[in-house]
Amino acid sequence: MRSFFAGYAEDPGEMLSRTFEEVEGYDDLVMLRDISLQSHCEHHMVPILGRAHIGYLPDKRVVGISKLARVLDIFSKRLQTQETMTSQIADTIQNALKPQGVAILIDANHQCMSTRGVNKKDVSMITTQFTGAFKTDADLRARFYEHIKLGK
Repeated sequence: MRSFFAGYAEDPGEMLSRTFEEVEGYDDLVMLRDISLQSHCEHHMVPILGRAHIGYLPDKRVVGISKLARVLDIFSKRLQTQETMTSQIADTIQNALKPQGVAILIDANHQCMSTRGVNKKDVSMITTQFTGAFKTDADLRARFYEHIKLGK
């Protein structure tokens, strides 16, 4: 159980505290695609299994890409709803890095749907959260979605 819920002992903001400012003027999309995630539903305590896609538009500094995956892990290793987790990840990246914008898409299967209640197999839930430029710029959001499709 400790490994399932290890995220309570970690500070996701601290994970993003070490940044790199020597980016040679890079100011375009930075994105991690298809990051696996394992969480547990806060209502039923059964697994949520899926993939996350995290992007941000830097403003003068970037973070090591493994740190983005670690932020996902910290929040996913807590009892969660997918909606809350999606929002928490976006807000943490936005507050810690102060980028021009953040984009998150999580696509996950909830075993509370497939193993109990309505017993519907192979149903996935998609949640998104956009901040800054991703919220206001439809073309930028479209690029984010297009990059997700490139991996399929």
